[in-house]
Amino acid sequence: MEGRVTIAMTEGVADVRLARGEKLNAIDRAMFGALAEAIDMLRARADVRAVVLSGEGDGFCSGLDMAAMAGGDLAGLDLGVRSHGPANLVQQVAWGWRTLPVPVIAAVHGVAFGGGTQIMAGADIRLAHPATRFAIREVHWGIVPDMGGFALWGGVRQDVLREWVYTAREFGAAEAQAAGFVTRLVEDPRGEALALARKIAGRSPDAVRSAKRLFGAMGCEPAEILAMESAEQLALMRGANHREAVRANMERRPPVFRDV
Repeated sequence: MEGRVTIAMTEGVADVRLARGEKLNAIDRAMFGALAEAIDMLRARADVRAVVLSGEGDGFCSGLDMAAMAGGDLAGLDLGVRSHGPANLVQQVAWGWRTLPVPVIAAVHGVAFGGGTQIMAGADIRLAHPATRFAIREVHWGIVPDMGGFALWGGVRQDVLREWVYTAREFGAAEAQAAGFVTRLVEDPRGEALALARKIAGRSPDAVRSAKRLFGAMGCEPAEILAMESAEQLALMRGANHREAVRANMERRPPVFRDV
């Protein structure tokens, strides 16, 4: 991950930053690899309770590094290889955040173009600065979004999304929020995201992970989701963290939860 992504852990919150600020965090081959590695590392850590994803410098992510691509940086990358479950490497850098067992909060500022819009879409919650500029730029280059966007944009108003994709035009943060592309607009996206992550990290990690699994099942047949709700609840009620949550609330004290 050196030179592309940094991770700082504090009390259960993983502060993940795209670290190519001098290039507006443009995605090259090394960035693809670093983001996939970061996702794998976070998935393996039981002490992670929430993730904040942001970009260093003047923007979240300006999309694919077209100069690097023109220079052959992505030569030999086989998009047909499902290297990460259902996803290839390119898709994993966006889709992978959605598959982490803990909530991910994207803090977006400056620009989020092309692949950057898909990376942020992998987050559970997306906070953006009111001056952030967005564009789904792929059609401008004669290609289509292929980093998991179409699998992640289900909650976005579809007619608006189609216009953005077909025209590749730039749009602002207020328009993005109105269409469900971002959750809310804040003056300090990273600060707000870290505060929200700390709040989530203070809840039972068993319950939060269970809730994320249930969100992942939305869209399945009702009978399947109803059965899954019951199974998740029964498992939680047998657990030590549920008992601690009840005791802490009754005793009016902060809970002390065990990591999963």
